[in-house]
Parts: sequence; C-alpha cells; structure tokens
Amino acid sequence: MDNVKFTHRQSCSGHGRIARSGGGHRQTSRPRWRSRRPYLHELAAKADEVVRVIESAGGRALMIRADSADVKAVQSAVAETVKAFGRLDILVNNAGVVALAPIEAFKMEDFDRLLAVNVKGIFVAIQEALRHIGEGGRIINIGSINSDLVPFAGGSVYALTKGAVAGFTRGLARDLGPRGITVNNVQPGPTDTDMNPADGPFAAQLKNMIAVQRYGHGDEIAGMVSYLASPEAAFVTGASLKIDGGFSASSPTGGQP
Repeated sequence: MDNVKFTHRQSCSGHGRIARSGGGHRQTSRPRWRSRRPYLHELAAKADEVVRVIESAGGRALMIRADSADVKAVQSAVAETVKAFGRLDILVNNAGVVALAPIEAFKMEDFDRLLAVNVKGIFVAIQEALRHIGEGGRIINIGSINSDLVPFAGGSVYALTKGAVAGFTRGLARDLGPRGITVNNVQPGPTDTDMNPADGPFAAQLKNMIAVQRYGHGDEIAGMVSYLASPEAAFVTGASLKIDGGFSASSPTGGQP
C-alpha cells in the first residue's frame, strides 16, 4: 500500500522552515469495503487539497507518493524534498499500520508489515533526513497511546511497534541534543481517521473510555505537532506527549486502538 506524503514550506510559526511529513493516512488489517485503487485516488485527492491550501496561503508544497515500508522509496522522498526546497528543517513521521490478532494466530506477514512501516520506516526516514537537518531542527514521531496502555486483546504487536518508537525517540534525543536537534513522540488516543473513524464499529465503546466522551480531531493532533516544530519548543526533547482526551486517565477493560 502506498502512503501519500507531502512536504511543505510553511510552518505554523511562520518562519519559512522546510518540513517533510511522511504518511498521509493510516491503514488497518480490518476489512475495507472499497478497492485499493479508488482508495489511493481518494488519498491523493486529499493530499492535493493540502497542497492547494498551503499554496493559497503563500507557501510552497510538494506531494510525493511512496510506500513507507520501501527503504529506497523513503530515501528518495527525502532526497526529492531537499532537491525541491534546498534544505530540510523538520521531519514528521506519521505513517502507521495496525493488525490485531492473538499472538499464537498472528500472521508473520502482518508482523513484518507492522515492523516495516511503524519502526523501520521511521528509522530510515530519520537516518536520511539527518544528512540535511541542522541545528534548530525538529524530528516528530507520531506514536500511539497504546505504547503505554493496551485496553484490548490482540494489540500486543501494535503496542510493541509503538513502544519501539517511544524508546527510539528517547535515545535519539540524547544522540542529537548536542547538535541542537529535538526529537519527540506524540501519542494520540482514539482519533477520527480512516483507520479508526468516529462513526466506526468500535466508536461507541471507545467514547465511553474517553474522559471528554469524544474522538480527537486531526487538527488537534496537528496543533501539538505544530508546537513541537516551533521555536518555543526548543527545550522539549525526548518526550512522549499524550493527547488522548483523558483516555489514559481511565481504567478501561476493553476496546480497540
């Protein structure tokens, strides 16, 4: 499955910094009621709209389609970004997949896919981006509250990958601190996405576990990312920041990511 990626030259802080965001959607192992090709066209249309909005506000934008599990594709996406804009200041790793199953029934191809996208893809993107990011740079990983809380059966492998992201973030913060580069991990709770829609089959159960009794919105997650990318967040690094509407403040006994 391809991931639509986009890069833009317009930070919310208005400093004209170059940011690359990898992963314009999330995918899941649950059955889809539409074929792959129309779904990808829909994602491309959404990414085109993001580009249009950025450019209409006076920014510059570039959309790239690449598979986050494909090492060469990720490397090429970073290189294409730098070629188009001349530099790279901010990297946001947002691609993710999930598969749920009891561990004894978990398919090896699903295990490999989760590790390839959720862990290896992030490693490759960061490794390549660090050839270009300098002092004042920002690396922001999108993890999951399931790194800390798994209130449902079958989510152990997904939690494994998100726990790896949290640990990797802490280690990189130590490695890159002397270079003036911050690294942080945003851990959303249930958020209205293609992977987990607010009107999906698990929504009612999940909302009962959330203190604010609703799903998060993408712009709320983006607000946290925008702050971490800003100059005001220069002293924040190595952190895993929960944005979950109080999901982790409760003690749920069931649910889905």
